[in-house]
Amino acid sequence: MSPGECGDGTVYQRKDGRWEAAGYVLAAGDTRKRIHVYSTTRKDALAQLTEKIATSNRGIPAATAQGSVAAFLTYWLESVAVHRLRENTHTRYTAVVRLYVIPGLGRKKLAKLTAKEVRTWLDQLRTTCQCCARGLDCARDQPQCCAAGTCCHKRLSPLTLAYIHSVLKSALEHAVREEEIPRNVARNVRMGTPRPRRFEPLTAEEARALLTATDGHRLSALFELALHTGLRKGELLGLRWEDLDLASGTASIRRTLQRTNSAGLTALPTKTQSSERRIALPTECLRSLEQHRDRQVQERHTAGVGWKASGYVFTRPDGSPIEGATLTRHFDALLRRARLRRIRFHDLRHSAATLLLEQGVEFVVIKELLGHAHIGVTATVYAHVRLRLQRDAIDLLGNALREPAQPTTRPDDGDAPPFCEALVR
Repeated sequence: MSPGECGDGTVYQRKDGRWEAAGYVLAAGDTRKRIHVYSTTRKDALAQLTEKIATSNRGIPAATAQGSVAAFLTYWLESVAVHRLRENTHTRYTAVVRLYVIPGLGRKKLAKLTAKEVRTWLDQLRTTCQCCARGLDCARDQPQCCAAGTCCHKRLSPLTLAYIHSVLKSALEHAVREEEIPRNVARNVRMGTPRPRRFEPLTAEEARALLTATDGHRLSALFELALHTGLRKGELLGLRWEDLDLASGTASIRRTLQRTNSAGLTALPTKTQSSERRIALPTECLRSLEQHRDRQVQERHTAGVGWKASGYVFTRPDGSPIEGATLTRHFDALLRRARLRRIRFHDLRHSAATLLLEQGVEFVVIKELLGHAHIGVTATVYAHVRLRLQRDAIDLLGNALREPAQPTTRPDDGDAPPFCEALVR
């Protein structure tokens, strides 16, 4: 098939059946270069080329395999990841690239990067004090690490190392898709599975003490809902009255309320597609939500023209949304009032799941309630609870084997068959 001109590029079908699109984009050194993209369909090849040309028109040079890792990562963050990641996730990716990846691998050529170099760099991160590596101690008013001659041995956690590794893998995977490099060398590096972050959920007694401390608090319904359902902080703050069906006792989780750098406090889609779900509400929460609705009506009358009709279930006294940091301060104050140990607000979610497991609720039910994408996530996070329940069950069996049950004498009701005597030979 003969080549066809389309906009700023050329699209044609190759002899192997694939479609190839080619066009000129901005390159390093304020030059122009011709690039080629490939796909199984003409539409997809043209879409890829159009995206690259649009990026070039914004003044962002195209990355090439002959360029450095730093140049490619900058291109990936500014023209690819920014359109595919949530803003807060993109901010974390940018921080990881700036603090760790570029200082360690940025000067290397993308095409010549090897798995051994990636592994060596990760091993150095694992064993290097971050105060020394990033010059944090030199910035302190009073040095207490390398500048003082004594290393504090501040290491990155296994979870942080795994996150850094995953960011690099995501970036190189895109380079493979754009055929800049033949394979993702970061995938050949084995990091091991880091242990899940340890948390200390509330016991049933502690949970009751916390609920008692919330009596009279204007957000008592929120804390009760958190302990009964395990909803995330953003999901609780993002609930609207239209999401609740108090008559049928259900709630639809459709959004999360978070603060972003560009839009401030804003409603975003749920964390994953599985997080958008419908859950049942316990009777206790239905009563507290009805009381909360009556209180909010009174607050609206008190505020008058100053009321901000946001539509959220849990608001400030003037009707405006609640900041996550503000909710954390309320939560910390309630812990002090209840004389409980300090935990994170997110540990209420872990507490709800742990208490449900201890009551014998199946993993699949807890998965649906928490909105996990896969039941394996639920099983992994709460593996310690599963093992404890297994240990309790084994102990019960051990007690039964050590202490045989005593026969009990029950009156003969005439239904049991008579005993038969047999000769013993």
